[in-house]
Amino acid sequence: MTIGVALPSGDTANAVNIVDELVTQTAQAAEAGLTSVWFSQQMEHDAITVAALAGRAVPGIAVGTGVVPIYPRHPLLIAGLAQTAQAATGGRFVLGLGTGAKNWLEPAYGVEYPPPIKHLREYLTILRQVLDDGEIDFQGETVSAHAKGFGASVRVAGSSDIPLIVAAMGRQALRVTGELADGTIPFLAGPKALSGLIVPEITKAAAGRPAPRIIAMVPVAVTDEPDDFRAIVDRQYAFFRDIPSYRAIFDAQGVDSAGDLVIAGDEETVAAEIRRYFDAGATEVVATQAGTRGTEERLRTWRVLGDLAQG
Repeated sequence: MTIGVALPSGDTANAVNIVDELVTQTAQAAEAGLTSVWFSQQMEHDAITVAALAGRAVPGIAVGTGVVPIYPRHPLLIAGLAQTAQAATGGRFVLGLGTGAKNWLEPAYGVEYPPPIKHLREYLTILRQVLDDGEIDFQGETVSAHAKGFGASVRVAGSSDIPLIVAAMGRQALRVTGELADGTIPFLAGPKALSGLIVPEITKAAAGRPAPRIIAMVPVAVTDEPDDFRAIVDRQYAFFRDIPSYRAIFDAQGVDSAGDLVIAGDEETVAAEIRRYFDAGATEVVATQAGTRGTEERLRTWRVLGDLAQG
């Protein structure tokens, strides 16, 4: 099984240097036998930069972003950052993107949030041209990019093909992703939502292209107090109930909130639940929030997941 983890995972509040801490935790993930580490983008450290540094410092393990919002960064900027990360890691970087949430990002940045599906299509079109063709000349309604005629290169020497993954869950986003990206990395999409909605929708859209990667991100903890872990995650992500795409994916799974999707319990319980995601069509599982209750619990969880990945 292909199993990775997401960072930060909940136990970095006391870090003296967050980059050093995340590189250290990446090394711990590799030592545990995990296959990948994914870095989330919020308002503080830059996820692509940290992925590049961690991947360069820890040989062998794949690194990626899970995920970077496409708003308000221009795709040429993201293309340059991603290619730099790919060169730094020797080909082990995966670019994970998402549309982000308007009610959070628009007030934060003070820039008008574009129509998400149209913007996603145009953004991915630009990235595909840059990453596949090494040139760009595109005029869209929400975003444009032109490098021809300026003597400007959009290639980064030392980079190689970059897998392009999108946090798509709704039908329209999945169709665009299936057509233009290499897979989806949904957060909090349970097995029923995967098998009944996400897998068939993106697979249909990707017809004629390589089979899409389905990377399921879910909170996981091997713990003696699963109810406490579940309650903490539920409080942390209560706001997802008000985001339409998450509300729809909760409904598709038949649950009410993030806490209902947590995988928590002893080693056997967690292993069995992880297998359900692969049975539902996931090609990979990424465990999040394992350090919510502390480093000891995170490392215990990672050891179990590493054994599954190696088994």
